[in-house]
Order: sequence, then structure tokens, then C-alpha cells
Amino acid sequence: MKITVCVIGRPRHAGLADAIQDYESRAQRYWPLEIHEVKEESGRALSADQVRDREGVRLLERVAGDTLLVACDPGGQNTDSAAFAEWLQQQREAARNVSFIIGGAHGISPAIRSRAQRRLSLAPWTLPHELARLVLAEQLYRAGTIVRGEPYHK
Repeated sequence: MKITVCVIGRPRHAGLADAIQDYESRAQRYWPLEIHEVKEESGRALSADQVRDREGVRLLERVAGDTLLVACDPGGQNTDSAAFAEWLQQQREAARNVSFIIGGAHGISPAIRSRAQRRLSLAPWTLPHELARLVLAEQLYRAGTIVRGEPYHK
């Protein structure tokens, strides 16, 4: 099993970038984790739909064909940490690769939504994509500790 996280852009704020790096490093202790940062589309002369579509193409180019695609989307399924950990462990046991996609400032494209086998809500609110990446990284780390029975998850 390999987990891939495909995101738009790099974190702009140093503190947030450090927190993301910290949790992604922690998560890598439990899961084979790859991060793909793709170029953010300039929206100056484009509509939000055009930006979403162009970024969606770039994101999907980074997803292997044999992977279970999970779109991080506010309209997706809500789950708690224990259920998320159990689901990830099931994917590991089935030797499935999993790719998470986090869209940019305008969200994810319809092409991503239609290709995704699962849509996952990271919060009941809409999050900036950098913060969504931090939340996902922390939950991947937490899932690893839950699977191993470590005390991080209380």
C-alpha cells in the first residue's frame, strides 16, 4: 500500500508549512506516503470553473490508475478518527494504493468528483486548502497511532 496526497501549491505561511511538514513526517512512520504539489492556476483572467478544471487536470495527472481515489470535499462523507483508521487499515490489508486529492482555492473539479471512489469531508466547514492539508496529515498520523494502539489518540 502507498498513500499519495496530491495538493495544489505549496503552503505560503512558514508556520503552517512547518506544521504540515511535521505531521507528514510523523505520518510517514506509519504509512508509505508521497506528496505531490502541483502548480496553482492563476485566476486573474479565468473563471473559477476554468481554474478548477485546469487544476483538476494537473491533479489527476499525478494519480496512478490503480489507486483508490479519495476527493477531500466539504460535501463528502463525515467520519471519525477511529473509523478513518480502520478504513485505512482495510486498504493496507487489501494492498490498495490510496490517493487523496485536495483542491485549490476554488475547490475540486467535476472530473475529480466523478473519478473519485470516495469523497471525504475533513471538516463541516470549508477550509483553505493549506489548512485542509494539515488536517489530513494530522489524521493520517493519528490513524497510524490508532492502528498500532499507541496513546496519541485519546
